[in-house]
Amino acid sequence: MTTFVILLGLVLLVAGGDLLVRGSVGLAQRFGISELLIGLVLVGFGTSTPELMTSVLAALNGSPGIAVGNVAGSNIANILLILGLTALICPLRAEPAALLRDGPANALAALAFAGLALTGLIGREAGLALILTLAVYLGITYRMEKGRRTPAAQLHRGETDLVVPEPNPSNLPLNLLMAFGGLGMILGGAHFLVSGATKFAQAAGVSDAVIGVTIVAVGTSLPELVTSVMAALKRQTDIALGNILGSNLFNILGILGLTAVISPLRVPQEIMRLDIWVLLGATAALLVFAMSGWRICRREGALMLLGYAAYTGNILAKALG
Repeated sequence: MTTFVILLGLVLLVAGGDLLVRGSVGLAQRFGISELLIGLVLVGFGTSTPELMTSVLAALNGSPGIAVGNVAGSNIANILLILGLTALICPLRAEPAALLRDGPANALAALAFAGLALTGLIGREAGLALILTLAVYLGITYRMEKGRRTPAAQLHRGETDLVVPEPNPSNLPLNLLMAFGGLGMILGGAHFLVSGATKFAQAAGVSDAVIGVTIVAVGTSLPELVTSVMAALKRQTDIALGNILGSNLFNILGILGLTAVISPLRVPQEIMRLDIWVLLGATAALLVFAMSGWRICRREGALMLLGYAAYTGNILAKALG
């Protein structure tokens, strides 16, 4: 029954995220919001909504290990698992200007996460600072990409076929129904996933932090996985890389920040001992691979996947041993 609840939560998260994005795009177009701004937000926030709801509910339910582990584990899975798999399908090319902006931003965000985690507590003031940093970053990104042919700028200009099927902007009731219906499904899915994962951890005798960086993290990263694999199959790999860079920034600055503002987060020792360092190493590897020739080749993708296998194997060995 617990497994069924976890699977139901994952299905609701993925389906709800799709509906929320479709409805939100329709509403944004209906009210004349810039398509570039839609693209920038959609790339990161749209695919990170499951992580947001899951982390917030976990924190409110008194499971900070799931909340913090979800962010750390999702970012690790995004880099090592999703980018590794995507690069195996098709080598990833990087748009130099976007990578030189988003790459260092990812590195600084990861370092900020590590610094806060090592204090043992991520409080409301720190959470607010992360959110404000995200707002500044979005403003800078919007100004830099305006009028340029970068992946985020192309996302909703019809210059790429990797686009959410366009809703009818004039159909306000349908867009409202999709947006709020999707949000409701995400809330329900997050509830099922957190409650099921907590029960699973208790039954298996492992900590909620372990469940957070494994089952919950991979489950809430499914939208990024689908988007990136679709991009690779269509040879639009700059969008696949931009999707992960944007999502990881939103996860740390937006999700971790908002969750900490709602409920200050105590960071479990397991996450400070291993996951933070793996996240820093994965982020560094991503930047080195992507900036050497402005692409991530299949061999580097295979190394990422091997790294993720070693990481999860280490976690499971300790949990079961």
